[in-house]
Amino acid sequence: EGIGKGIDIAGKEGDAVFAAAAGKVVYSGGGLIGYGNLIIVKHNQSVLSAYGYNRDLLVGEGDLVSAGQRIASMGLGPERRPLLHFEIRVDGKPADPLGFLPTQ
Repeated sequence: EGIGKGIDIAGKEGDAVFAAAAGKVVYSGGGLIGYGNLIIVKHNQSVLSAYGYNRDLLVGEGDLVSAGQRIASMGLGPERRPLLHFEIRVDGKPADPLGFLPTQ
């Protein structure tokens, strides 16, 4: 499990990071090794989305977010390149995130 189960989205440092769907923030911080500043949003009983390598975290644990809401600013990934690491988990297992990306 862990890194490599999602997709990396390139951009510029400071670019807006948006919630893929409405939900509740269940994690916002830098405590999980390998993800940088990470936000995890719980969308329902089985689906979570994760957003890694953020520069600025704009939401905190317990916050309710709407689809398309800006939740963070893009930071630098492992090779000091700006990127967002995006993962979807369904019942704790990685799922293909492409079907969950917001169309913006």
